[in-house]
Amino acid sequence: MSKIVPMPHEKTDGMIRHTRLENESREYLERREELRRAEVELIRQSETVAALRRALPQGTPVQDYGFLEGPEDLDAGDAVRPVRLRELFSTPTRRPLIIYHFMYGKKQTLPCPMCTMMIDGFNGIASHLAQNVDFAIVAAAEPAALRAHARARGWRRLRLLSAGDSTFKYDLRSEDAEGRQDSATSVFTLDADGTIRHSYTNHPWLADDVHERGEDLTIAVYNLLDLTPAGRGDFYARLDYGVDVHWGAYPPTS
Repeated sequence: MSKIVPMPHEKTDGMIRHTRLENESREYLERREELRRAEVELIRQSETVAALRRALPQGTPVQDYGFLEGPEDLDAGDAVRPVRLRELFSTPTRRPLIIYHFMYGKKQTLPCPMCTMMIDGFNGIASHLAQNVDFAIVAAAEPAALRAHARARGWRRLRLLSAGDSTFKYDLRSEDAEGRQDSATSVFTLDADGTIRHSYTNHPWLADDVHERGEDLTIAVYNLLDLTPAGRGDFYARLDYGVDVHWGAYPPTS
C-alpha cells in the first residue's frame, strides 16, 4: 500500500500557509496559525486519550448474551433466529467486536433521530470497519420494527440485533429498570479459551456538564459542522428533514 507523501509546507514569517489564496490578511494568518497550533495539540491529546483507552487492564468476563436476528437480506422477510454474543466474533481471527446501542424499543417508542443519524454513517463505512473489527447494532426494539426502520433508512450493510429479553442493555447502562433507553458504544474481546470480555463502553454523558458530547468522536456530522464559522449551533438530527440532498436552494432553517 502506497503512503501519502505530504506536500512541503509553505510559510509566511514562520506561519504555515494552508492555501495559495492571495491577499489573506495578516490578522487572518496570525489567527489561523494560533488555531493550527491548537489543532496540533488537540491531535496529540486525542492520541494520549486513545493510548489510555488501549492500555486499559484486561476487561471483566461477561455472559454470552442472547439476541434475536433476522435474515441478512432485509427483503427476505422478518423470520428471526437466536444468536449469541460469541457468534458475533469473526472466527478464527477473534477480532474486537464493537456494538452500538440504538435507542429504540420499550419506553423509546420511536427510533432516536440522533442514533439514526449515527447509524446512517456507520452503514456508509461498514466495509472499511470490516477490515479490522466486527460491528453490530443492538436495540431493545422487536426485530420486525428494527428491520422496518433499517429498510426505510437503507441500512443494508449492518448486523441488526434485538436484545430481546436479555439484560445486555441494562448491564451496559444503555437501559434502566423502567425500560428507558440511552445510547452507548461498547467494545468486547474474545479470548482463545472462549472467554468474552468487556473492554470499553462510552456514553453520551461523561460528566455533570457533559450530557451529549461523550460520543462526539463517532459523530462525523458534528465534526464537520465544527469546521464552519457557525459551528454546530443547536442542530439536532431529525428522522425527516422534509427535503432531501440536492443541488439548489434549501429552505431557511427554523
